[in-house]
Amino acid sequence: MADQIFPEPTVGVFIFNSNGELLLLQSHKWPGRFVVPGGHVELGETIEQAAIREAKEETGLDIHDLEFLCFQQFIYDPAFWKPRHFIFFDYAARTDSLDVQLNDEAESHHWVKLEDAFQLSIDSYTRVSIEKYMQRHP
Repeated sequence: MADQIFPEPTVGVFIFNSNGELLLLQSHKWPGRFVVPGGHVELGETIEQAAIREAKEETGLDIHDLEFLCFQQFIYDPAFWKPRHFIFFDYAARTDSLDVQLNDEAESHHWVKLEDAFQLSIDSYTRVSIEKYMQRHP
């Protein structure tokens, strides 16, 4: 099925601006869904370092105040563009900038209020992490 030998550890970064808005992306890797920036943890880096690096690579944003939200298991879910087994480590973070510079993984970006995110077609994993964040930050 897949060319994987082991599950892949990945990070997702829920980036909030100074207005309290969340950055959501549209990507060809998650057809028809809004997601957050993220990607693989590379050899030799911590999960937190991966979150900072992935946020910068995919959005051009510097982030701070990392807060672990949760981990989730993703096992060959058809929501992704190819069969993969991921372990997601999701973090919330802050940025002081609104100047998003997308790389080629994202087609567009939107800053949204948390309550408005549920009106969009977000993937189920993003939904779970937003709900966790809202429980901690009512």
